[in-house]
Amino acid sequence: MIKTLIKSLREFKTASLLSLLLMVGEVFFEVLIPFNTADLVNGIKAGEPMADVVKTGVMLLFMALASLVCGGLGAFASAKASAGFARNLRRDIFTRVQGFSFENIDKFSTASLVTRMTTDVTNVQMAFMMVIRIAVRAPLMFAFAIVMAYIMGGSLATTFVIVVPVLIFGLLMIARKAMPAFRAVFNKYDKLNESIEENVRAMRVVKGFTREEYEKQKFAAASQDICGDFTKAERIVALNAPLMQMCIYFNMVFILAVGSKLIISSGGTTIDVGQISAMLTYGMQILMSLMMISMIYVMVTMSAESAKRICQVLVEESSLHNPAEPVMEVSDGSIDFENVSFKYSKKAKRSALEKIDLHIASGMTVGILGGTGSSKSTLVQLIPRLYDATEGVVKVGGRDVRDYDLDTLRNAVAVVLQKNLLFSGTIKENLRWGNEEAGDEEIKEACRLAQADEFVSSFPEGYDTWIEQGGTNVSGGQKQRLCIARALLKKPKILILDDSTSAVDTHTDALIRAGFRAYIPETTKIIIAQRIASVQDADLIIVMDNGHIADMGDHDTLMKKSEIYRETYYQQNRGGDESE
Repeated sequence: MIKTLIKSLREFKTASLLSLLLMVGEVFFEVLIPFNTADLVNGIKAGEPMADVVKTGVMLLFMALASLVCGGLGAFASAKASAGFARNLRRDIFTRVQGFSFENIDKFSTASLVTRMTTDVTNVQMAFMMVIRIAVRAPLMFAFAIVMAYIMGGSLATTFVIVVPVLIFGLLMIARKAMPAFRAVFNKYDKLNESIEENVRAMRVVKGFTREEYEKQKFAAASQDICGDFTKAERIVALNAPLMQMCIYFNMVFILAVGSKLIISSGGTTIDVGQISAMLTYGMQILMSLMMISMIYVMVTMSAESAKRICQVLVEESSLHNPAEPVMEVSDGSIDFENVSFKYSKKAKRSALEKIDLHIASGMTVGILGGTGSSKSTLVQLIPRLYDATEGVVKVGGRDVRDYDLDTLRNAVAVVLQKNLLFSGTIKENLRWGNEEAGDEEIKEACRLAQADEFVSSFPEGYDTWIEQGGTNVSGGQKQRLCIARALLKKPKILILDDSTSAVDTHTDALIRAGFRAYIPETTKIIIAQRIASVQDADLIIVMDNGHIADMGDHDTLMKKSEIYRETYYQQNRGGDESE
């Protein structure tokens, strides 16, 4: 896990190492201060010349400033390293997700990926900063202070033999009890984010069914669940303070009581006032370093779960890979399915597609019909290699799709989904997703083909009209037409419309299809539809049923031989007659 995460450190390795070195310097000067303070106290008591006292004071001032400078620079370096590490980590996760196939994406929910790139990365960032600062500073301080305490106090330092084990045991028990509660929180964060995302996306449905109170209660329950876990954990962690105070005061009382007795009984020959003051300071340093170590333990253990979740994404290998010598050009829009079967998961008991044999010549218009769950969309998703066939071969342009460079293949295939998304930005910026270099006239021509130019021109700002995230400020039919125009700008060899004219009227649908025939005759057009009218004039109509091709042919052929097609046709026409 550490090897996976450390790869994201990259250019911030120097800052991390510098922070470690500066922490060593800070500790070195800090532990020398009590030693020299003891000399100063003893010198004043012994009546040393003022020049010697001033000299020791100047030395103490230098050590304090050196410690301060090392600490300040170390804090700056660690902040830079940890923030940069978090930035790289988020970028690496996002880049990894972009390379996932649909099969990989199916393993993670959207809310879970958002939590991993936000909350989890923040936890790992904080843990990393503590590791390169406090995880170096605290153990060094503990070790140096123990050594200096024995040098200064001799047998008086045995107080730490009592205090340190008690504190270590207590802190470990506190951390052990708190960890399960911290671990439980992260999966609940996923559920909370999922609830927020779902509610925002479905706001119109929520309001349409007046379910605001239900959604508030659901969110409140999820939020309270997280609050309960954190409260439980923090109540346990809060025991650190009284335990720490108990050990500090015990240490002070022991040193003052035993030390005073030794000074009186020995007349200051065994130990003196300066050593007592140094012992009190070293005792505080030892106990505080243990306190910091316990904080690191809690933070690192808590962030370990976050690190594990991040690594799950970073080590996830895409199920789709480019071949060693990929084909970099798609010759035409012909499509072949040769005995193709497909399962969404290796563990799945049944295939989504089974024994598909199909040939589509370049430039053909193909309609696909079928009921819900008949695997119409699954069939076309194999063409741009969003998934790989489990069995058999899918060919485009006469070549197995697995022989192509993925970008080359997908640039030759444009897919317009029923629920295609528009992104926040102007209409023009959204359309240029299809072709970054498209000029204004080219954009307008694509919109004319998609029957979008008329309504876009009616907007006060035309093609510079701002589209809200998800296209919420345009209608469903307008959104679909803009998505079709965006796909046309790719100038694809294969155009797939996956029920993407469902929100437009039949007249507009007919105009769009007429535009396709006139302006992109060489492009293979695949139209998935629920309305027979949308595919009636296609060169080939495929009827899907439960993952199989039930029938195929043109309209007249299917009216004669396909019961499914004929029944659907009569139902839709009879429904149209009744409505009139």
